[in-house]
Amino acid sequence: MPPVLELRNITKRFPGVLANDHIDLTLNRGEIHALLGENGAGKTTLMNILYGLYQPDEGEIFINGQKAEIHSPTDAINLGVGMVHQHFMLIPVFTVTENVMLGSESLQLGGVLDRKAAAERIREISEAYGLAVNPDDHIRDLPVGGQQRVEIIKLLYREADILILDEPTAVLTPQEADELFRIMHSLTERGKSIIFITHKLREVLDIADRITVIRRGKVVGSTTPKQANQSKLAAMMVGREVDLSVHKRAAKLGAAVLQVQDLKVADDRGQLAVDGVSFAVQAGEVLGIAGVQGNGQTELVEALTGLRSTHAGSIRLLDEDITRADPRRITELGSAHIPEDRQRDGLVLNFPVADNLVLNTYYQAPFSKGAVLQQNTISEVARERVSKFDIRTPGVETHASSLSGGNQQKVIVARELSRPVKLVVASQPTRGLDVGSIEYIHGRLIESRDSGVGVLLVSSELDEIMQLSDRIAVIYRGKIVDVLPAKGASKEKIGLLMAGVVQKGAKASPKVAAKKKAVTKKTAKKVAKKKAATKTTRPTKRRKDS
Repeated sequence: MPPVLELRNITKRFPGVLANDHIDLTLNRGEIHALLGENGAGKTTLMNILYGLYQPDEGEIFINGQKAEIHSPTDAINLGVGMVHQHFMLIPVFTVTENVMLGSESLQLGGVLDRKAAAERIREISEAYGLAVNPDDHIRDLPVGGQQRVEIIKLLYREADILILDEPTAVLTPQEADELFRIMHSLTERGKSIIFITHKLREVLDIADRITVIRRGKVVGSTTPKQANQSKLAAMMVGREVDLSVHKRAAKLGAAVLQVQDLKVADDRGQLAVDGVSFAVQAGEVLGIAGVQGNGQTELVEALTGLRSTHAGSIRLLDEDITRADPRRITELGSAHIPEDRQRDGLVLNFPVADNLVLNTYYQAPFSKGAVLQQNTISEVARERVSKFDIRTPGVETHASSLSGGNQQKVIVARELSRPVKLVVASQPTRGLDVGSIEYIHGRLIESRDSGVGVLLVSSELDEIMQLSDRIAVIYRGKIVDVLPAKGASKEKIGLLMAGVVQKGAKASPKVAAKKKAVTKKTAKKVAKKKAATKTTRPTKRRKDS
């Protein structure tokens, strides 16, 4: 029986880059085949060829033993190939049904959209594969994990047998990732085949049947989870031994560089997202903010960096009140910001790398004289930073949009840490990055900390928080529920705090305390009611027996 998919000798060139270099790959029915590699290794390019978004310069594609001509996504879909992209292709104001139908509309007599039939089919697919999606929900109201389930339903609605999942866990919480893996197993049990593109080693070892590693456009090896471990896979990806642990010396603490007092910040809906938060970051330490995404971290960071107005409270940077300061003033005082969303808040994607490397200092000497930018100086400094920070780009004039996610992140880190700073606010600094890039950025953050800089690290990756932090503050529903030393802290304890479960003897947040009080009252009422019922039923029972 032939493989459901076979790629032979696939080669793709871009100006200055050999993205895919004679790649061979097979996928068997009911298999999860993990495609592993660094950011920019060529994984997504290869899958874009399979999905018809790119055309190969050389090579052939076979589906179920038959040679396939794929010139567009429509061709791919007709051949049973579907792809869930890293950045979802959904329309927020549309319902689940409308998004799933788009491009594959069901019509009634007279050409009217048959939403009812489409919704019914979505329910059937959802129940069959355990996807738990309501066809009538609007996309804007769904969490990220729910949106991803909609993307998978779109493929199944179009009867795809080969599913390509591109970095599917990059924006998921650990709980959402576990749910996705359950869904993936459900799909393969029903005969679907999955190509799982990722850079997360632990996930690959947990979920994959086979693993193929690509490095700089070439297949460097294939293995199975039984034959591999994280260190071996990391070395295959990067081409050298990778130290997966973080080494740091004892913190040498200085004065507080950031002081936050009773801070309250509203979200986009006007609801309180940060509710009376207080903490300080000292020079020479990493304070980690741990929490499940969506508990106020985004609004907190935006308030600290001048991107969002505060509702109440105060923020002081180096003894200056910056509560209502704009981002430029905060930057000039010595604050660096590595944003949560690198593409939205960290880069101008259609600007060259050189310009992105001076976005926060372009108006200062030596990059500007009066109102005239000094392009030669900007390009010269950019080349130095590209070399120093190992940014892989064909040139400094290449647009930032052309870089891989890891190299886009390195551009931001290079820009923020190439000037004297006293505070680094790093939000999800390694989201979507491979082990080599993670190792590099962790090293830069610890280097900043050891030079006397205060680092505020906000991350939904618990391992990252525990490895880098000197102290850990846990945020739940907009409140800091506890602050504890990283040394000796356990994942179990922090995990419980992240879920709002406060240990005995610790002070609960008002919301948690209120909830607990309400539950206690409810329980007391039930007990009282049960006792009353017991008193009234016992005489009745005796009379019946008599």
